[in-house]
Amino acid sequence: MKIGIILETKEPEKAWNAFRFANTCLKREHEVKFFLMGEGVEVEQIDHEKYNAPSEMEKFSYNGGILFACGTCIQSRKLEDQTVCPISTMNDCVGIVEWADKTVTF
Repeated sequence: MKIGIILETKEPEKAWNAFRFANTCLKREHEVKFFLMGEGVEVEQIDHEKYNAPSEMEKFSYNGGILFACGTCIQSRKLEDQTVCPISTMNDCVGIVEWADKTVTF
């Protein structure tokens, strides 16, 4: 199955769960594309003792997940030099929704 995930928050537990979900999908051999928008583009800066979203994000990328981040959201936060995520557009987000059999938002 093709699964699209959209993350719109930097709330530690929700972001952590979104990437845990994505990693579980990959383990079950689904194709996964992940789009960060709004506060979600700040996920790399989350520093939480219990909910380590950046670590789960690294696992996702390492295991073959495809990650996109809204360029407008990154630029409005002046994070261009602080992110490893590829700068993307709303057209990329629409493309993920069109590609996916199922889309989940967090």
